[in-house]
Amino acid sequence: MWLKRDDLIDAVVTGNKWRKLRYLLPDAQRAGAATLLTFGGAYSNHVRAVAAAGRRYGFATVGVIRGEERPTNPALKAAAADGMQLYYLDRATYRRKHAPDVLDALRRTFGDFYLVPEGGTTVHAVRGCAEAIGEIDVPFDTVVCPVGTGGTLAGLAAGLGPGQDAIGFSVLRGARSLDGDVDRLHREALGRSLGNWRIDHRFHCGGFARSTPALAEFCADFGGRHGFTPDRVYVGKMLYGLFRMVADGELPAGRRVVALITGSEPGPTSAASIVQT
Repeated sequence: MWLKRDDLIDAVVTGNKWRKLRYLLPDAQRAGAATLLTFGGAYSNHVRAVAAAGRRYGFATVGVIRGEERPTNPALKAAAADGMQLYYLDRATYRRKHAPDVLDALRRTFGDFYLVPEGGTTVHAVRGCAEAIGEIDVPFDTVVCPVGTGGTLAGLAAGLGPGQDAIGFSVLRGARSLDGDVDRLHREALGRSLGNWRIDHRFHCGGFARSTPALAEFCADFGGRHGFTPDRVYVGKMLYGLFRMVADGELPAGRRVVALITGSEPGPTSAASIVQT
């Protein structure tokens, strides 16, 4: 197994955050947009990344944050320092964030804006994430990634060659709709469905941002053996699930696997790299 360290792409706009924005930002520029508006929770690294990217590329930014409370934490402080205007929606309204009346109310408040969906998953994300495959310079059979919205998995599957496949590990509990979301992205971005991917829904460890003693023990042990400690929200669940599959004989002997480290935690600025384990 190899780890593709996309967390080393950038200190803030890191990993799949950058890949999802790479072609979205030029599209916003072509549309003449001055403001990017996006959605996220109070600890969203996506919100933080959009704020940083907006500052770098000359966009005003608005972060619509889930929840009535106005928490103070390093992620939101950093987003505000990058010039992002933070706006809070109650949870009931937030669940309807893409409804026309909610978007109309936001436009009345902030004027015209370019909408960046929660997590940054669009057809542009498929193109950006597909490019990760071309950067892998070792022969491989399977690529794996964590799945939150499905954009990264959709892109990886789109970039694969013949005989290769992709496995996504859902970090959400009961999110079977993700399978349809990935297929929809392929049809929108490519005009067709793909049969070279699947999502494993068994290793969410209780749901988003939840953990178990077994997951915590696995992440600590992995860090001690390999010098890289995965986060428990995204990458840890992917690796935990993958190692369980290997132990249970679900992957054939000799299968060459690349695990994409999607960069859920900010890291030092560097070039993306491949590290063998």
